[in-house]
Amino acid sequence: MSVSFSHFSIPISESSIARSISLFPDAANRFRSLRGSRLVLYVGAGNFCRRFFGLKLQMLKRLKIQQRNRKREPANEFKSIRNQDKDQSENPLRNLANDELFSEAASTISSLNDFTEEHTRSTSQPKESSLPSSQNVISKKPDASLELPSSFVQTHSLNLNVDDHHRGPSLCIAVIGATGELARKKIFPALFALYYSGFLPENVGIFGYSRKNLTDEDLRSLIASTLTCRIDHEQNCEDKMDAFLSRTYYLNGGYDNKEGMSKLNARMEQIEEGYRANRIFYLSVPQEALLDVASSLANNAQTKKGWNRIIIEKPFGFDALSSQWFTKSLLSNFEEKQIYRIDHLLGRNLIENLTVLRFSNLVFEPLWSRTYIRNVQVLLSEDLGMQSGRYFDGYGVIRDIVHSHMLQTIALLAMEPPISLDGEDIRNEKVKVLRSIRKLDPSDVILGQYKATSGERVDVSLSSLTPTFFAAALYIDNGRWDGVPFLIKAGVGLIKHRVEIRIQFNHVPGNLYRERFRHNTDLATNELILRDVPDEAILVKINNKIPGLGLQLDASELNLLYKDKYNVEVPDSYEHLLLDVIDGDNHLFLRSDELAAAWSILTPVLQEIDRNNIAPELYELGGRGPVGAYYLWAKHGVRWADD
Repeated sequence: MSVSFSHFSIPISESSIARSISLFPDAANRFRSLRGSRLVLYVGAGNFCRRFFGLKLQMLKRLKIQQRNRKREPANEFKSIRNQDKDQSENPLRNLANDELFSEAASTISSLNDFTEEHTRSTSQPKESSLPSSQNVISKKPDASLELPSSFVQTHSLNLNVDDHHRGPSLCIAVIGATGELARKKIFPALFALYYSGFLPENVGIFGYSRKNLTDEDLRSLIASTLTCRIDHEQNCEDKMDAFLSRTYYLNGGYDNKEGMSKLNARMEQIEEGYRANRIFYLSVPQEALLDVASSLANNAQTKKGWNRIIIEKPFGFDALSSQWFTKSLLSNFEEKQIYRIDHLLGRNLIENLTVLRFSNLVFEPLWSRTYIRNVQVLLSEDLGMQSGRYFDGYGVIRDIVHSHMLQTIALLAMEPPISLDGEDIRNEKVKVLRSIRKLDPSDVILGQYKATSGERVDVSLSSLTPTFFAAALYIDNGRWDGVPFLIKAGVGLIKHRVEIRIQFNHVPGNLYRERFRHNTDLATNELILRDVPDEAILVKINNKIPGLGLQLDASELNLLYKDKYNVEVPDSYEHLLLDVIDGDNHLFLRSDELAAAWSILTPVLQEIDRNNIAPELYELGGRGPVGAYYLWAKHGVRWADD
């Protein structure tokens, strides 16, 4: 370490500084604040030498007092150090350590002598000095500092008059339902990825909570095999993994959530050691257990020394009525700003890029209205390899994907420019769009369910009416989007996995080249394609002349393929969303009013399904989906993108 002053620098032993502060409480008053996790002694340039001469005299005086006390009362020597670190006072090698302390303190004084002498010589030669005048220094912030490393600050309990928050960020994250598949395969790996990349503090505490009788080591072994390091920077991977696992703890909550949450709170306080700490609770639990867990958590596990945030997994209720009841119960225990309703599909880079594309490119925003846009298609299809057990009987694709992901995507696409990028400002604009969407007419909806043979793994029974495919045409009744169809398609068990947004523009009025196209002019429509899967890309379809003699036009794509442009590994969506929760960025999480507005759109269709007035159309597993979806697109004047 070093003391730096303009262009002057002199090395000082870290251990001598640490022990000198313990010996000389008067000198500790010079240490005004903690910057990050480093202890800083501010010294103005104009009186730099005078302050260090004073510090040197204090150190000499204190050393003499301690030496006299050592001769007179050997049983009480270094009482101040013993009070600060009891374990150190019980060390049988204490006397040797004390001798080293005096030696290093003397060495520090010698270093200060040499430094101040050099400073005096330098300041006596103004022509060679780059220091500003003393008048200028007084008006500026202190520019000389003595810095101690984070290891010293974390391992020594100094009697400094410093606020707790100066010790650096402290965070505890509890995963409720830690032994479940989601926690093991997604949540813990995402937390480790953030820790490995430096987005979590070194002193973070990770807590697993469930009803199984496990130990800390059992949980660490359970999740260790799921942790991986970034391909693009695998340095110190094993060390980071060991450090992360050592910060991971387990608690068996039992079957009484109130008692279990009290135990969790006690364990977290033990790890926090009384310092200010923030807490995040990820509720990876079934819907039927959510409210009891949330209520017990609110009353027994929240910290009073920092903020508390809870993450809730979808589905967010079964219908409008149950969702309203869930919301009311949650808001009776938490504030709206504490609740983060997570949908991992909203953590994809495609979704985050929507607002960037719209509001940072002049070429797009002026065209973003009914004047130029003919239709918008939001497509999400999963193939045979993407079955995940999500389409359980009773919920299906509507409540799982359409209610949150699809409607949120449309809200981000269609919203007015927010007044800022603050999460609440963006949510305010999203909810306006959702409230403007016309309630779905059942005639504008196609439901489907894939057929499966007995030898295939399926998630719903053949007798169930749970849809695995949903297609619909939505309309937004406002000035910007009046008359523009927003067509959505979400399905599982289809021919290929694809996630993309297609924005088709109007035809060119009075197109002079209408007869020069070799194919249907409908296929020559300008189109903006935002693709997430199979290969993330931004494509713009334009019309251009085919090279050669004559004048023939063709539709071509300007292609920004991410894997060619950016040589980086794309983080998992859970990493993105967990980091947003830590940062307090809530724009990709559903607020209670957004939730209610989304249910209002889907309620007419859900009621028709409950009355058996709409039956899913069967389609082949691994096929293109129900035939009725093609007729729905044609009804609204849109050619399906598959064609």
